[in-house]
This record gives sequence, structure tokens and C-alpha cells, in this order.
Amino acid sequence: MMKKIRLQDAVGTRLAHDITEIRPGEFKGPAFRKGHTVCAEDLCRLQKLGKNHLYVLEVGEDEIHENEAAAMLAAALAGPGTQWENDPREGKIAIRAAGDGLLYVNAAALAAFNLVEEVMCATLHTHSLVAAGKIVAATRAIPLVMKRAAIERAAAIARQEGGVVQVRPLRRAKAGVVITGSEVYHGLIQDRFAPILTEKIRALGGEAAFVRFAPDDTGLIRRAITDLLAEGCDLLLLSGGMSVDPDDVTRLAIREAGAHEIHYGAAALPGAMFLVAWIGDTPLLGVPACGLYHRTTVLDLILPRILAGERIGKKELAFLGHGGLCQDCKPCVFPHCAFGKGA
Repeated sequence: MMKKIRLQDAVGTRLAHDITEIRPGEFKGPAFRKGHTVCAEDLCRLQKLGKNHLYVLEVGEDEIHENEAAAMLAAALAGPGTQWENDPREGKIAIRAAGDGLLYVNAAALAAFNLVEEVMCATLHTHSLVAAGKIVAATRAIPLVMKRAAIERAAAIARQEGGVVQVRPLRRAKAGVVITGSEVYHGLIQDRFAPILTEKIRALGGEAAFVRFAPDDTGLIRRAITDLLAEGCDLLLLSGGMSVDPDDVTRLAIREAGAHEIHYGAAALPGAMFLVAWIGDTPLLGVPACGLYHRTTVLDLILPRILAGERIGKKELAFLGHGGLCQDCKPCVFPHCAFGKGA
């Protein structure tokens, strides 16, 4: 229940909500915080903020104030790898990454949450790489006071699957790289793939511990794979031999090396001939030739997810289709673009 009082009669009362100040291009935030006791010196500033009246708030037993509601919602939305402070600003609470990692958003749970009246949560795109302290989501209860039952219902939806947002750390991969192709193996052309793949691994905190070269020979490619597994590599990247030419035998070599799960083809461009395979729990990523000519390909979408512990299969490769069309911008501004944002 709200009681309206004249500003000149408000001295000594406590504010029921934050009072926002906006200075275009300079500042937007609370000029006075909820709970502030109004004194005579505040009256002039409040008038400049357009306040000729203030309100005394009485919250019923079945109601909840926006700040208490925001805290309840944040606690339910925040999953593993995230953190938040119970210090609402204008009824809003930000949820931040507790450490570096990959953001995962349960989009279905988020939509169900936002269908509840008088609450909201907005997030970054799922599968965004984030640094510790980065705001990954923000929530608020929209009215100043609302029914407690609605807030509890929204919080229950968010809690059902352990929170709506989580940040998973990337493991530090010990990667092995196999460069296939007889023309490179025999020195007819200079390899340019190894430096590209090595840098992508390093940029995500891993190490390209070994680089091997193999001609278009099934047995030699298979041996390179098994040798790298014996060296303790927990991630393998193979370049070349991913197309449909008869001498492209990399896929056959991967199968012969013991891969029990092979998924060939991704719904993204560039990188449609991308391959994901598994030997036990070790992922093998087959990178098509487009990786030589495009700064960003499907590999840049999948590699962080692999390092975050996700087991990529046919479904995940299929879902890349929404947002998986690179616009080949010059210069490339990935990840600050739409590529991969729909997956």
C-alpha cells in the first residue's frame, strides 16, 4: 500500500525505493537509495529530479518489495560458476562470472521464467567466452511491489535445472596436431595450418604439445593419431583430407585408429566439412581446408565447447545452423558479430 505525501512534508521519512537521476550521456543511477531518510537539504535536489511528492510504502504479508524480490530471483537464476551481490540498484541485480570460462544459458528455462508476469532476466548469448567479473545476466522485479506468489513461481522455474546461467571453466588441453597431405609431407608446399591451429589452442589456454605430419596414407595417419594418444594428448586436431576426393583418407584413418563415434558435417559456413570424433573420452576435431583462408570457422564455435567439457555430437552440429552463416566481414570482428550466436 502506498501513501502519497507532499515533498515539504517528507522530511524524516524513509524512501520506499531508489530515486533515479539521469544526466544524458553522463550518468544514470540512483540519486537516493531505498531506505534513505529525507532531510531538509535533500528537498531542492528532489525537486530538480521532478519529485513534488514522495510515497510511504506499506508492504502486505502477501507482497514483496522489488529489492527483496530481485535477490530471490538472482539466487534462483545463478548457476555454477556465477556469483552475485545482494545489493540491488533500482531493483536490479547483476549476475557475474565467478571465473574465466564459457557461458551456458538454459534458453528454454529463461523463456519460461520471463513468461511470469512482472519479472525479467536478460543474458549474454550462450556459448560466449567470458572473463571473471563479467556481467552475464541481470534480473529485476518490474513493479515496486508485487505479489510474493509470482516471485516464488518464477524462482521455482529458474531453480528447476540448477539455475538458468552457468559458467564452465575451460580445461588446459594438451593437444596434438596432425597435418595431413602428401604435398606438405613431401615439402612441395609450405605448411600454414600448424601455426593457425597452434595459436587457436594457445588462445584458449591450452598447449599444442606435439605436431605431426602425415601423407595421404591411411596407415601413416592412423599411426600419427595413436602415437599422439600414447604421448598423453587429450585433444587431437587434424587438418586436411576432409573433402570427398578419393585421396582424402583422413576420415578412414580416424575410424581405423579406434574412433567409435564420428560425426561428419556441420551446419555452418565456413566449415561444413568439419568432423568431430571420439576415441574413448578424447575428442578429435577434423578441420577442413577453409581454415586456411578464413580467420573464423566452425572450429572457433566448437573448440571452446569441447574444452568446457561438452560432448559434441550430431545434434550440436545441427543446431549451429541458426546463426551459423558467417558474413565474411572485412576485417573480421568475431566474436563481436552474429556468427554462431543462434546455437
